[in-house]
Amino acid sequence: MIRDRAMTDAGAGSALIIALVAAIVLVAATTLPLYMGFSSARRVAAAADASALAAADTASGALPGVPCEAAESVASLNGVRVERCDVHGAIVTIVVADEVLGLPLEGRSRAGPPSAQSERHGVGGAGDD
Repeated sequence: MIRDRAMTDAGAGSALIIALVAAIVLVAATTLPLYMGFSSARRVAAAADASALAAADTASGALPGVPCEAAESVASLNGVRVERCDVHGAIVTIVVADEVLGLPLEGRSRAGPPSAQSERHGVGGAGDD
């Protein structure tokens, strides 16, 4: 009787290991695309910030060149493309885009001198008490 029971339990450990490995693969296959999307979104946002800063430096005269060309140069170095570049005086607004796993990602950023930013938004300007 004991010998028969041992025969019916043969291979149960192997089935348990296979089920455990399958569960780990399923969790990894589900979370990996989510992590890729999150990290890519951060990369696109950082590229937008860097592109806007480069364009603002160019618009202010700190760097030679054309603001939107500077933004495109920095964006291409970061692996994204400039979708829109708006220059209003010393303030530059940049929109960059990329694609990850077939899904579009977009990053927006605005940069300019602190005095121009605060005057435009009514923060920290003269007369604010």
